Amino acid sequence: MKIFGIEIKRASKRNRQISNMPRQRLLTTATKRSYDAAAVNRHTAKHFLDADGSDADSLIREALPTLRNRARYEIRNNPYASGMTETKADDMIGTGPRLQVQTGNPDLDRRIEDEFGEWCLECDAGGKMTFDEMLRLTGSLQMDDSGESILIMKTAPAPKNWTRARPKVQLRLLAIEPDRLVTPWSALGAIGIDTEKIRNGVECDENGRPLYYYILKKHPGSTSLWGGLGMTGEYDKVPAEYVIHLFRQNRPGQTRGVPWITPSIPLFGYLRRYTLATVAGAETAADISAVLETESEGTETDAVEAMDEVEIARNSMLTLPAGTKMSQFKPEQPSATYKDFKHELINEMARPLKMPFNVAAGNSAKYNYASGRLDKQGYYKAIRTTQSWIERKECSRVFFAWLREAMLIPGMKLAAVNLSEIKVQWFWPGIEHVDPVKEAAAQDKRLKSLTTNLSIEYAKQGLDWEREIRQRVKEIDLLKELGILDEKETKKAMEDIARGVRAGVPIGIAEARTALGLAAEPPDEKLLRFNDQDVLQYHIESGILTINEVRSVLGLPEVDWGNVPVRKQGLSTVSTEEKEDGDIEETEEEKESE
Repeated sequence: MKIFGIEIKRASKRNRQISNMPRQRLLTTATKRSYDAAAVNRHTAKHFLDADGSDADSLIREALPTLRNRARYEIRNNPYASGMTETKADDMIGTGPRLQVQTGNPDLDRRIEDEFGEWCLECDAGGKMTFDEMLRLTGSLQMDDSGESILIMKTAPAPKNWTRARPKVQLRLLAIEPDRLVTPWSALGAIGIDTEKIRNGVECDENGRPLYYYILKKHPGSTSLWGGLGMTGEYDKVPAEYVIHLFRQNRPGQTRGVPWITPSIPLFGYLRRYTLATVAGAETAADISAVLETESEGTETDAVEAMDEVEIARNSMLTLPAGTKMSQFKPEQPSATYKDFKHELINEMARPLKMPFNVAAGNSAKYNYASGRLDKQGYYKAIRTTQSWIERKECSRVFFAWLREAMLIPGMKLAAVNLSEIKVQWFWPGIEHVDPVKEAAAQDKRLKSLTTNLSIEYAKQGLDWEREIRQRVKEIDLLKELGILDEKETKKAMEDIARGVRAGVPIGIAEARTALGLAAEPPDEKLLRFNDQDVLQYHIESGILTINEVRSVLGLPEVDWGNVPVRKQGLSTVSTEEKEDGDIEETEEEKESE
C-alpha cells in the first residue's frame, strides 16, 4: 500500500499489541527487562519511598543538623559508640605525627623542626590544645559526630602565662564547631553578595571552589538568648585561604560533610533499646518471688484475692492456702541468642568506620592469631589512607603557613629557605605488632630479599630511618669506647647495620643481664638458658658476665684470677685443685695470637 508514493506496511500483530499497551505498563515491562533493583511494585514501593534524585547539597542542607544532633547523642550515651570513636582517634592520631623537613641542610632542617615543635605547643588560639590534640579533635572525633571540622588560621600573640620563650610566630589556629557554618539570613539581602553562589554557608565560584565561609559569631545552640538562637544574624565572612575545612566528599559538587557514623545511628539506638528491654524482662522475672495457682476448678480453695500481694518471710517454712500451689516465673531473659544478636549488631555498626569486631567491642576472646591479624588489615589500611588525607589537607597547610611567617622574622634566620624546593614528611606513631618475634623475622626476610628498605620499615614505627641509624652508630661507638665491644664485634655490628638488620649487641650491661635471666646488680641468679661455651665466652668477653659466674653455671669452683686478662681466662679446664691462684698457663694458640 502506497500513500503519496511512500510504501506503507501494515504493523505486525506484536507491534500492534505493544502500541495499544498503557504507558505505565510499557515502562514496567521495560524495567523488568533491565534491572531487578529498579522494579516498581508493591514490594519495593515502601522500601524506596524516600529515594530521590536530589543533589548532594540539597540532601545535606535538610538533614545535617538532625544527623549531627543524633550522632552526638549516641556517642554521649552509647558505650559502644563512644568506645569506637575514641579508639579510632587513638589508632589514627595517637600522639600525633612527627615532622621531618628536607632542605638538604641538616642543621637547618633540625632548626626548623625544633622551632615548629615549640610553636605546636601553643598553636591553639584558645590556649587549651596542642597541635596533636587539635588533630585528634578535627581529624577524627569531629569526623564521626559532625562529618566535618573547621580550623581558622588567625594572628594572635602568645599568652602571658607561656612558660617557655614565647614563640615569635603569631599564627594561631581556632577550632570551631560546624554548626556555626551556615548561610545567615542577614547575608541573603546584603549588597555585593551573590546568594546563588552560597551553598550551606560556603560561597563558591563557578567551578565549586570555596571563596568565603560565612561563620556565625555565636553558636546556634549557645545559652546566650539572642546569640544562641542566631537571631542577631551576626557573622564573619572569612576568606577560604584562612580556613581549613575537612570533610569527606562522596559526590561531586558536595560542599559539606555528614557524620561518618550516619548509617549506624539507628543501629546504636536498636542496641540500647534491646539491652534495656532485656534488662527490664530479667528484672520483672526476678522481682516476682512466686505465684499462687488453683489446682483445678472443682477443688475447694481458701478465699484469696486475685492479684493480691503476700509477704514471704525469709528462712522460714510456709503453708499455702488450701487448693493452691506455688510456682515461679521462669526467667527468659537474656535469651540464648542475646550474645549472638549483639555481636552481629556491633559488627554492623562498626562497618562505616572500617573497624573489625574485636576492635569495636574491645573483645578478642574468640579470635586466633591469624583471624585477628586478617580482620585488622582493612582497618589499618583505612587508617593509613585517612592519615595521608590529614597530612595533605591540614598538617602541611598549617606548616607552610607557619613557615611563610617564620621566614619574615629576622631572629629566626630562615629567610634563605626556598619554599618551592623544601620537602616535608610526617611520621605517624607506629602500630604495635601482636607477635614481635614473628614480625622481626618477617622484617629480616624482607630486608635481605630487597623487597623493602629501612625507610619503609622505620616509617611503620613512626621513626625516621636516618636518625635511627645515626643513633645506632653512636651507641656502637660508645660501647666500643667503654670496652664492651671489641674490634671484631664492632665490625659485625656495623655490617649488620649496613645490611639493614638490627644489631644484636646489648645496649647496656644491666639490660643484658636481665635478658639473660640475671639480676641487674648484684648477680643473685644463675644463667639457666645458655650452656654453650661459645655463647658464654662471648658474654664474658663483652663484659656482661664474669668468668666466675660462668664457672658457677658449669658447676666449677670459683677462681681468683688476679690481674689475668679476661681473654686468657679458661672456662672448663681450670680449677683450684689443678693450678694455683693466678698461675694460668697459656696455650700455643694464645701465644701465637699474642
